[in-house]
Parts: sequence; C-alpha cells; structure tokens
Amino acid sequence: MRIPIVAIGSHEDDPLLALESRSGVVAVVRRCKEFAELIAACQSGLARVAVVVGATADVTLTLADRLATSGVGLVCLTDDDGERRRLEGLGLVTASETADAQHIGAVIADAARAAGQQAANSPSSSFSLPGARPAVFGEPVARERAPHEDERKARGHVIAFWGPIGSSGRTTLALNVAAEMAASGRGVVVIDADTYGPSVAAHLGLLDESAGLAQACRLADQGMLMAENLERLAPAVVAGTGELRVLTGITRSDRWGELRAAAFGAVLDGCRALSDVVVVDTGFSVEADEELAFDAVAPRRNATTLLTLEQADRVVAVGAADAVGMPRLVRALDDLERSLPRVTPEVVFNKVRRASLGRFPERSLREAWERFGPSQPIAALVPFEPETADAALFSGQMLLESAPGSRLRSAIREIVWPSRQRNRRSAVSSDRAGAILPR
Repeated sequence: MRIPIVAIGSHEDDPLLALESRSGVVAVVRRCKEFAELIAACQSGLARVAVVVGATADVTLTLADRLATSGVGLVCLTDDDGERRRLEGLGLVTASETADAQHIGAVIADAARAAGQQAANSPSSSFSLPGARPAVFGEPVARERAPHEDERKARGHVIAFWGPIGSSGRTTLALNVAAEMAASGRGVVVIDADTYGPSVAAHLGLLDESAGLAQACRLADQGMLMAENLERLAPAVVAGTGELRVLTGITRSDRWGELRAAAFGAVLDGCRALSDVVVVDTGFSVEADEELAFDAVAPRRNATTLLTLEQADRVVAVGAADAVGMPRLVRALDDLERSLPRVTPEVVFNKVRRASLGRFPERSLREAWERFGPSQPIAALVPFEPETADAALFSGQMLLESAPGSRLRSAIREIVWPSRQRNRRSAVSSDRAGAILPR
C-alpha cells in the first residue's frame, strides 16, 4: 500500500517524481504552494507524511508540532549542511535531495510509522505535547556527568506555582522560594510563563521591555537556542548570597501568541539542562482553549500553563485564605483534575489573617478545608504581612534580604523544605507567639 504524502517546495529535479514513479512506496496526493495549505491538507486526513523539498527555511518546531497533532510525519529534503544540522537539532527527519529513491522512500516510511505511534500514545487529551522533541539547544550542551549517572538526575527539578485567578500572591511566593534555593547554593532559573498577567520583572525591579521568554521561544522554534543565548536572555539577579537567572515574561498580554507550546517545551528543557531548579510562575487558566478556537491550528493561550503543569516535578497550588480565595481554589483544583488528572498539587494558602478567618485562623481554615475542600491536604499556611511584602516589592528585593527574620519568610522557607514544618509555630502573629525561624 502506498503512503499518501503532501509536498511543498518542488522544482525541476524534484526527487519525489522519481520516487513516486519508480519505487511505488509513496503517492503524492497534493503539491502545495504555501505552508498554510500544507497544514490544512494534513489536518484534513489527506496524507500521512508531509515532505518539504529544498525550501526548509520556514520549517519550525511549531510546524512539526501542528502536523504531529494530526498524526502526520514530517520529512525535510535539503542539500544545505547547515540547514540539515538545524533541522536535526529540532528532532526532525532529514535526507539529501540527491539521495536515491530507495533511501528517501525508507525515510518517509519510517516517518509515517513514527507519526502513527506518537498519535496512538498521546500523553494527554487536553493538549498536545510538542510533536518533535528537539535536542537541547539544537546541538546538545549538557552538563558533564558520569556514564552511569541516571538521566533524570542530570535534569533540573521543575517547580510550578499555579493558582486560581485573583491576587493570591503566587508570584511573590514563587520568587522567594527561588531566592531561598539560590541562597542555599543551587543553580536556579525563574520563568515567567503567565500569559495573562506577567509580573516577575516588576517584582524584581527589572526592565521588562526585552521579554526574555518570548525571545527564547523564537530561537527555540528555529532550532537556534544555544546555551550562551539562553544565559544572555536570562540575566542573573542577586539573591542574598546566591543568584538566580530570570526569563522575563511577555510585556503585554496581547503578545501571548509568541509563546508556542512546542518552542516553550524546548526552552523548559534547556533551562533544566543548565540549572538545578527551574521555578515557573504560570497562568491561572487550565482550560483547553484550542477547543474554543475557530481555527484549529491557532496558538493556544493556556498551552504554556498546561505544558508546565504536565512536565513539573512539583506543583504548588496557591490560594488566598479568605471567603473568596478558598472557593476559587476548590473550583480551580476541580478544573485541574479534569484537565490533567495525573497532576497532584500541594495546596498552600497565602495571606492567612484573623480579620478574614476569626480568632484562630489556622484552625478555622483547616476545618473548613477538611469539610468543603478536595482530598489534597493543606501543605503550608503563609501569614499576611502586607508591610513586609510591600517593602520588599518597593525595593525590588527578596525577603531574605529585606526581612530575613520575618514570619513571612519563615513560612516560605517551610515551602522550600517541608520537613522544617515540625519546628514551626503559628503562621499568624500574636502577642504571645514570637517570631522564630526553623532550625
């Protein structure tokens, strides 16, 4: 049975002509003039493999991702050595335009089988992971490791901070957790992946005109993200005795389309390879928004959030400790379970205070959560200290610098090292309970 293919970029010496007439392996069902036409043909179920001949400059990771979601493989034929290295760095299948018909036919057959297997083993029904998993930075630049070292140990640990809409203080917690880890000697990268209200740059007092994450995604999409480029786009910020690198978010919310899922996945892999910990401040929505789009190939605003939560080693769900924040978190966790059932978040309530919860806020909160909340227990309670948080924000500093002895910092340190919770006292200040840091 012949493999139906669609092609783009044909010329006088088109190798597909000889392949179709001599080998009997493939059948060219359509020759496209534009990539939009090629994508539409693939999504209609017309072909199993798309072949790009010569004109590969516009081939990106996003294109491969779109085709992969339709169960269509991608093969690029080019005689340009530099272009072949770029495409192979993206994890794509390449061959020479002048290769014999038998070799090209075998490459197309392999691409068709691989695409079919990937479609059958899709990891999630709510969104698609990148169809092509590229090597890190195009040409792999991994840290040195012993030959017997487990591969997972060589990758950075990803912590995602997520929560429902509203001012729960998610970014403040994410940045201060990152700062505590950096001060302990770990290499840390912070990514602002919020496509609705990015604020990491403002919290750190950085100029956010550069939109480091958007630039990194563009380079990753082209297979041009090298280690030195990533380090340049993620400036170092001093945090106590350590430092952390920051990929700032988009400068305006209408730029969310620049953060494509496939490219963002490559950036996340790159940050894992260069650091011990990757802290991601995500958006709030986990809605599978591609289902709402009229154009099936439109970018998805929530793709970065969904991909981060799926890939994270640890997910911290942050909610505000009041009559509005708790119901919001309950509903958000229910939405998260429907979208990503394999994700088990740690629940953290921020801004714990007597004014909103009564004389014994911690006890009241835990009792209400046990009665109305989902099965996840409360992992940590963070007190409401607006003056402390405002002073740190005003100075562009972390709590370990501006308020090292505060209860707020102490509670955040317990998120970093949960075993210290056994040493804690009340998260809420009182006349009888003094501030004490965990030993």
